Amino acid sequence: VQLVESGGGLVQPGGSLRLSCAASGFTFSSYVMSWYRQAPGKERELVALITSAGGSTNYADSVKGRFTISRDNTKKMVYLQMNSLKFEDTAVYYCKAHGWGQNYWGQGTQVTVSS
Repeated sequence: VQLVESGGGLVQPGGSLRLSCAASGFTFSSYVMSWYRQAPGKERELVALITSAGGSTNYADSVKGRFTISRDNTKKMVYLQMNSLKFEDTAVYYCKAHGWGQNYWGQGTQVTVSS
């Protein structure tokens, strides 16, 4: 099982980034996919979640209206489009797969919002 995040980087406040997570080694289309983040000194928190077929999504209040989660089951990819980024969005962002009693995590990608 492998989850590999990419797309992080340094961006100015108000800017945008698109994170990607490439999955392999499990039946991707059967798993709920999520993005979490962890800022320095804080606990890891759920940012966004999408159901296995992509029919339903859920977002943390802090990112509603700014972030969009999506998935492509044919490519085994999940994405997080982040717009109107704020300083407080700075964190390591992790991709997570949940299903069949299993949780799989990626290694994370750093997002830094700074002027």
